[in-house]
Amino acid sequence: MILRIGNASGFYGDRFDAVREMLTGGELDVLTGDYLAELTMLILGRDRMKDPAAGYAKTFLRQMEEGLGLAHERGVRIVTNAGGLNPAGLADALRALAGRLGLPVRVAHVEGDQLPARDGALTANAYLGGAGIAACLTAGADVVVTGRVTDAALVTGPAQWRFGWGPQEYDRLAGAVVAGHVLECGTQATGGNYAFFRGHDVRRPGFPLAELHEDGSCVITKHPGTGGLVDTGTVTAQLLYETAGARYAGPDVTARLDTVRLAQEGPDRVRIDGVRGEAPPPTLKAGRTRLGGFRNEVVFVLTGLDVEAKAQLVRDQVEDAFERAKSRPSEVRWELARTDRPDADTEETASALLRLVVRDPDPEAVGRSLSGAAIELALASYPGFHVTAPPGKGAPYGVFEAAYVPAEDVAHTAVLPDGSRQPVPVPAHTRELEPVPAPALPEPLPAGPTRRVPLGLVAGARSGDKGGDANVGVWVRTDAAWRWLAHTLTEDRFRELLPEAADLTVTRHVLPNLRAVNFTVAGLLGEGVASQARFDPQAKALGEWLRSRVLDVPEELL
Repeated sequence: MILRIGNASGFYGDRFDAVREMLTGGELDVLTGDYLAELTMLILGRDRMKDPAAGYAKTFLRQMEEGLGLAHERGVRIVTNAGGLNPAGLADALRALAGRLGLPVRVAHVEGDQLPARDGALTANAYLGGAGIAACLTAGADVVVTGRVTDAALVTGPAQWRFGWGPQEYDRLAGAVVAGHVLECGTQATGGNYAFFRGHDVRRPGFPLAELHEDGSCVITKHPGTGGLVDTGTVTAQLLYETAGARYAGPDVTARLDTVRLAQEGPDRVRIDGVRGEAPPPTLKAGRTRLGGFRNEVVFVLTGLDVEAKAQLVRDQVEDAFERAKSRPSEVRWELARTDRPDADTEETASALLRLVVRDPDPEAVGRSLSGAAIELALASYPGFHVTAPPGKGAPYGVFEAAYVPAEDVAHTAVLPDGSRQPVPVPAHTRELEPVPAPALPEPLPAGPTRRVPLGLVAGARSGDKGGDANVGVWVRTDAAWRWLAHTLTEDRFRELLPEAADLTVTRHVLPNLRAVNFTVAGLLGEGVASQARFDPQAKALGEWLRSRVLDVPEELL
């Protein structure tokens, strides 16, 4: 028995016609859609402040105007977390839509993830597992809408329903978690954002699907004729995305990422097996969002000669204006990006960018104060003074905070198609998380000639965010390269190559089966993506920066 489960959304705003592509492009049993992220919860929270009936992903509802009929014709179940902060509201809207379309579609939803929003929190939600989804499907639901569940729960729930797995079949559940983690970000598994994109046609990658087996193993693939590629590299990259150590904890099971085995089974087909699982921890991760204050920014353009001196002049002038106004924002950050080139043949390539970002609890301190300090210099500063855009009013920014709550304090509930409510029991067995002993490293490569080249000539990377922390997964494609990488890319070398991490806590996790090391950089992103603490607030390109750094690489690997 095989469960063919596909994905049609990796975030709120993903390719709109992916639902149609997945429903018409090949055989499917279940179609999932992941619409939630840390930032999305803040966006939905602000929507709900304006309209209590809002709080869900409206895009999904529009996609269902066509998708409901297509899924009904083909017998495909739909499972999505697009319910966000209002899964019951989205479920009602879907029933109304089905009625207008004349479709006998049974809709269920999962709730209980919302927690009391204390201490100024805008939203507070626990990450639920897949058992509520499974209960809804077992009761005959054609569409299941959830709020905040783990991304992998969109796969573990249908797998429990189809295969009848019990809550302690940890290896099978862990296999489904790994499949779900590969699918969750859509085309990132099929060539999107891929380090080794050259040589492949990844202009319009197809969305991924998993052929999940009863023993928990699966094959990752995509519909025939769609763009992109699926190989062990694309799957490895996604497995490393936003993960950390060997234990990948969730509400259904703790999956051991150090047991994952990958094999290229054929063109655009990667088999995943060998995954082992353990009892889940006794607590659930929860995410809280709140408004952190107000921010604003202005970017000064510095052209031609004396870029450093021009930057210092405008900094001194703005700081002096802040002091004279006696309203200096509580946080002021300057960053000079040397995008200029000498003897450039266009004005744009002769220019550098000086970015000023300010934050303060008072919107006036980042609004009028900044615009006055910056724009009044238009005729009184460095030669060639101009900005990319004048600063406007201060805009609110958000903060994401992770916490953990006892599983028994969360009222995980499946609301079945007939409206009855079925409580989802907490796991009978749990296991506290603890680090996995460091695995043995391979024999180092023998000494030989080296060349100073970018790391990316031999290694791929993918990076992302978890709250204020960043992760960077680095992998190589041959055993010889692994023998070199495992001994070379240490925590100290990582800090040396990425000076932004020099004073931060960096933790390295070794995953020999994937020929990979995964780094967590604590606090690099400040208070999370919504706070926009740095130029790349989600650390999306942190891995590419690392790959561009130069070090001594054995010639035999080149």
